[in-house]
Amino acid sequence: MRTRPTLSWTPPGEPLPRTTSLHEVVRLVGAGGVVVLSGAGLSTESGIPDYRGATGSLRRHTPMTYQEFVGAEHARRRYWARSHLGWRTIARAHPNDGHRAVTALRNAGLVDGVITQNVDGLHRAAGTPDAIELHGSLDRVVCLSCRETSPREELDRRLHAANPGFTATATRVNPDGDADLADADVRGFRVVPCRSCAGVLKPDVVFFGENVEPSRVDRCYRLVDAARAMLVLGSSLTVMSGLRFVRRAAEAGKPVAIVNQGPTRGDKYAEHRVDLPLGRALTDLAARLAA
Repeated sequence: MRTRPTLSWTPPGEPLPRTTSLHEVVRLVGAGGVVVLSGAGLSTESGIPDYRGATGSLRRHTPMTYQEFVGAEHARRRYWARSHLGWRTIARAHPNDGHRAVTALRNAGLVDGVITQNVDGLHRAAGTPDAIELHGSLDRVVCLSCRETSPREELDRRLHAANPGFTATATRVNPDGDADLADADVRGFRVVPCRSCAGVLKPDVVFFGENVEPSRVDRCYRLVDAARAMLVLGSSLTVMSGLRFVRRAAEAGKPVAIVNQGPTRGDKYAEHRVDLPLGRALTDLAARLAA
């Protein structure tokens, strides 16, 4: 059993300079006991866009909010029409070198757990089945009335059958699988209800304005509390759902390293900040440590 020193909490000051050297990250991860927190930047090399990067979709696209989805039938029609096309891009995506490197580090016993903010399922596909999907996964659907879950593939077949003449083409797909469509393409789209209770179906993901399930948050906190260090990969940490775990680690005196292209909201909590493409950086990290 590893012994872990008790460190005092010092409020963060100015962020340390960013670097392109992995030397300190190799040292941190090589000591083991690491929990990984990943964000959309890890999946961009799989062809899935991010929200807040240089070409992030939030610059041009306003995601569906939970309040809008549950409050208006026309909003649900718009979401499902767009998602019916867009989620196929997510479903066709394959894990990239970054996902595979995280799995290699997990298998080598250096990473104790993975928390992902992504809803694409690529950590699971890469061989990390126990990754905690903080914001859910697009490959599942949940009924808001009876809470029954079902595969997205099943809903896709039902939507296809209900909309045989739907031939719209997506102009852009966003990280949540929501595609950009003209209003005319959405207007006649038919939404299908829950098979069990005729309730409203929603993708089993956390929308903007929706809270993460408390039990899932608790599982993440337990991982962070048991870890020796945290490694953040490809997340801007703009929203509190991910930032809170970085703050928790820093307040407990655990070292935090961030590998991300561009600044993050958690930079002031990090001891090491590396600005490199994640596929290349993580492949190099795994080659040094997990061979």
